[in-house]
Amino acid sequence: MEKFSVWKDILWSGDDGGFHYNITQRSCKLITYLNRQPLTEFTPLTMVLHGPAGVGKTTLAKELMLDWMQDDLTETSNSTFYLSCKELNHRGPCTFAELISANWSHVQDDILAILSGAQKVLFILDGFDELKVPSGALIHDICGDWKEQKPVPVLLGSLLKRKMLPKAILLITTRPGALGELRLLTQQPLLIEVEGFLEEDRKAYFLKHFEEESQALRAFDLMRNNAALFQLGSAPPVCWVVCTCLRQQMESGADPAATCRTTTGLFLRFLCGRFPPPPDGGPRPGLQAPLEALCLLAAEGVWTRSSVFDGEDLRRLGVDPSALCPFLDRSILQKSKDSEACYSFLHLSVQQFLAAVFYVLEPEEQEAAGLGGRRRRVEDVRRLLSREERLKNPSLTHVGCFLFGLCNERRAVELETTFGCLVSTAIKGELLKYTLMPRGKKCFSVTDTKEVLRCLYESQEEQLVKEAVAHVKEMSIHLTNTSEMMQSSFCLKHCANLQKISLQVGKKIFLENDPALKSDPQNEMSQHDHHSLQLWADLCSVLSSNENLNFLDVKESFLSHSSVRILCEQITHITCHLQKVVIKNVSPASAYRDFCLALVGKKTLTHLALEGSVHGDKMLLLLLCEVLKHPRCNLQYLRLGSCSDTTQQWADFSSALKVNQSLKCLDLTASEFLDEGVRLLCLTLRHPKCVLQKLSLENCQLTEACCKELSSALIVNQRLTHLCLAKNDLGDGGVKILCEGLSYPECQLQTLVLRHCNINRHGCKYISKLLQGDSNLTSLDLGFNPIATGLCFLYEALKKPNCNLKCLGLWGCSITPFSCQHLASALVSSRSLETLDLDQHAWGQSGIVVLLKALKQNNGSLKTLRLKMDKSTVEIQRLLKDVKENNPRLTIECSDARTTRSSCCDFFS
Repeated sequence: MEKFSVWKDILWSGDDGGFHYNITQRSCKLITYLNRQPLTEFTPLTMVLHGPAGVGKTTLAKELMLDWMQDDLTETSNSTFYLSCKELNHRGPCTFAELISANWSHVQDDILAILSGAQKVLFILDGFDELKVPSGALIHDICGDWKEQKPVPVLLGSLLKRKMLPKAILLITTRPGALGELRLLTQQPLLIEVEGFLEEDRKAYFLKHFEEESQALRAFDLMRNNAALFQLGSAPPVCWVVCTCLRQQMESGADPAATCRTTTGLFLRFLCGRFPPPPDGGPRPGLQAPLEALCLLAAEGVWTRSSVFDGEDLRRLGVDPSALCPFLDRSILQKSKDSEACYSFLHLSVQQFLAAVFYVLEPEEQEAAGLGGRRRRVEDVRRLLSREERLKNPSLTHVGCFLFGLCNERRAVELETTFGCLVSTAIKGELLKYTLMPRGKKCFSVTDTKEVLRCLYESQEEQLVKEAVAHVKEMSIHLTNTSEMMQSSFCLKHCANLQKISLQVGKKIFLENDPALKSDPQNEMSQHDHHSLQLWADLCSVLSSNENLNFLDVKESFLSHSSVRILCEQITHITCHLQKVVIKNVSPASAYRDFCLALVGKKTLTHLALEGSVHGDKMLLLLLCEVLKHPRCNLQYLRLGSCSDTTQQWADFSSALKVNQSLKCLDLTASEFLDEGVRLLCLTLRHPKCVLQKLSLENCQLTEACCKELSSALIVNQRLTHLCLAKNDLGDGGVKILCEGLSYPECQLQTLVLRHCNINRHGCKYISKLLQGDSNLTSLDLGFNPIATGLCFLYEALKKPNCNLKCLGLWGCSITPFSCQHLASALVSSRSLETLDLDQHAWGQSGIVVLLKALKQNNGSLKTLRLKMDKSTVEIQRLLKDVKENNPRLTIECSDARTTRSSCCDFFS
């Protein structure tokens, strides 16, 4: 994929709003590529120019067409054909020869030579995304005969699939939404993104449009602070709309900042500004009907994906061409240069905005029951807000956002005052339904959250926002620009019942610590960060203003020293009631220390997780010690991931654990312990004041040598009930030592996780002996250990009446189908086992049948069985039905319905 910008020098628009473009970066590079010799099987013959509306795809394609015809590098004569998809939509069945020669009478004599491949041919297919064809029509019924009469979609599909003119060069223009379909139709296309105005081009445009540089720069900054509007500004017509509107605001002495806050606000101000009130005040007469006609045209075009309208379209919709004159005169609508009878909107975004206006206008009495009536409009709004319709037609998403923007009462008054129309409130209820939480869900997905917040912010209607988010308890927000920060802040302030917020902050929102941007002018960086930090402070204030908010989760975030300081200030605020804080994979690395300092003495805090860039931070463990030793510390759960510290630091941490009387759960997963570090931790476990109940040392590089200290600690400690040693190479020797400690009646351990610990047959024998004694162990996870040959010992233990094991995990233990009979016997005999995890075992039908037949008996104690099996066979379905009828308390969970698995079997639940 390559990028190509065609806009360098522009002949600026006149008072009529018309645009004339000069392309100074000409298409010689692309022409050279198209004439590349010799052509190989790897040379793409299809080039796709893609980009949003209005960035110059058609302009570049036509420029290429002219240069191709004038190119003198090629030794053979060139032919080129321009096919507009908008025009082809109205074309009936014809032959391929008729299709390409319809408007090119001069090629009639050469058509045979062209189609036989004697000449080099370039086909330009302009506006592929506007082609109206039934689904699959371009793929089916492919034709290779250029004399055979076929529907246009069949002929185009034949050209794209290389059935027709396989050596012709194709140049296709499209918006990004149709790229997926094009990839299916074309072979190895060269994709070229046409970017339109780059940032420096937009800035130059503003400087040219405004007489005073200060006004131009202020207007440009206002547009840049609105990410959606700034993105639209890659199209020159949108830049003209923004400049025209903001210049008018400045000249009238109004504050343009409020206008530029939302895209709806700016487009509405532009529309109304083109129709200033008469000297005696009030709306201009005779504008209501033309506005209705214009908006009807826009709405129809959005649904039919049309941007050009001819006389037939106007007649079908009952639109009188004379009604469009006020908007033609003011450059909102424009006539096609190729045909006087064709109309198009200034830009697609203007059409989408006017389509939204159509749905808020109160229909006139005579049409209230017709096609454009109130009920029909409400039904259309429901459709355009549905996910299915928006996936098929992305333009509907933008119309929906504009609809929210037009629900603002002040904007409704502005529209009514300018055009003498009535704005309906009928759709506000539908918009409210769209923003409400789906039934049965705790929170929106990240994508849905982003869209809902954007729409609610666009409304700038606080009451609507309050009603929409009244029942939201959890919110997950991924920030990629300052506009999203502004939208989130605006809505979060009204989430009165919000309990949990998850934040993910993308790159380049805060530039202070970005080394890649050190070469940028410092004043631009500081201005950007000043704006970002103001918005960030507003967003973070919800931590101290919302008394119900108790859970903060910050993950995968690129912060800065200043943004971390602002967040910490809110955490330390007396009205901040956070109970759970998760900080994971956050930069800069010093942020972890800042968070620890902010949490010292935080009485409400009960859960803290610090994961990510904590490896090798010598200060972090010391600061955590201060958190734990503080007299107001009420921390009950602490997770410290990937920590690597010296013996002295572990000694300080162990001392803090002895002082602290609140911490119940400690997770040190992936931390690096030296032998002395393990010894110090075990000394803490033996201490009479140690109150730890759950401890995870998963993936801490422990070996058999550490097990003696652990075993001794388990005997002495009277409170520890859960221990996770997963992903440590303990081996059979380590298991033997642990089982010795677990066999003591003083040991209170109930849950032991030994997943991925390299346990074999002998290890199973030691565990079996333990289970047949008076052990308190009730939950055991042996997943991913090669214990297939030692399972017979476990099966025997399960049959014993004094075995207390309730939960057994054998996930991925390479159990063979041959042992299913022994397993079935153990399950029927066991009086304690309630949960068994046998996932990731491909036993085939025979092994599953043996298990299910045994489980039909209502003898065993099993309540939950996790199993991998194919439920499609008749016999399996019948057995599952029998099990459900004869053993109703048993639930069988199939692995095809489980996508994730808890790392510690809900160890800290």
